[in-house]
Amino acid sequence: MDSQTSISSNLHPPASVRLVGGPTAVVELGGLRLLTDPTFSPAGVYESAPGRPLTKTEGPALTAVEIGPIDVVLLSHDQHADNLDPAGREIVAAAPLTLTTVSAAERLGGTARPLSAWHQVQLPRPGGGTLEITAVPARHGPPGCEPLTGEVTGFVVRGDGVPVTYISGDNASLDLVADIRHHIGRPDIALLFAGAARTTLFGGAPLTLTSADAVKAGELLGARWIVPLHFRGWAHFSEGPAIIAATLTDAGMGDRLRLLTPGEITTLT
Repeated sequence: MDSQTSISSNLHPPASVRLVGGPTAVVELGGLRLLTDPTFSPAGVYESAPGRPLTKTEGPALTAVEIGPIDVVLLSHDQHADNLDPAGREIVAAAPLTLTTVSAAERLGGTARPLSAWHQVQLPRPGGGTLEITAVPARHGPPGCEPLTGEVTGFVVRGDGVPVTYISGDNASLDLVADIRHHIGRPDIALLFAGAARTTLFGGAPLTLTSADAVKAGELLGARWIVPLHFRGWAHFSEGPAIIAATLTDAGMGDRLRLLTPGEITTLT
């Protein structure tokens, strides 16, 4: 059964994050519903590039129908099946708007809109005002990885009276996290892709944040809440929920951690 954790504050109206599975979450901010990296296909083997299959170990906790309408997809990249699987592609094709990298928008077409690093869009909110979404840099592996892992982006979402929310995407660079903190200030919520993804590329170097990196990212960002994503559901994640929970708790961040199970929702301010 789904559960909900509520945290009360007078600073902002609540935001919510509901984990669907893998990197996929429904994020509600400022009256808008955002969907991160859609992965809705069942468990199975999916080709990301010739000779590079990825194994999905569990299906989504919720279907697209159960989630209901969304206002925008925030897609960190399209070239890997663990961030956009076949069923996720169908959702992107039907979405009113998808914000993603320049190269992904060219490949996807339709309503996919390119957003280069530090560029922004303003989306109207139902009650008036706007939600500002800024693309921020991400690097999907060690330095020099880009020719093999491709272009990736993260996002920062903000608006009047809305908790500032950072969504890392598949980023493995703490230097970029520090740069983002310098540019945007302290976010209230950090959604960190933190499963320490590893493949045969780069000698098995992590392609996303490790749990130790998540601790350092939390220190750099100073975020009030840390919500890990992309740490279960695929065989190439090398650090799962138990390691993440133990590492952040041992670092004194247990009170800031919201570690969700698929289908679970947390409400944050």
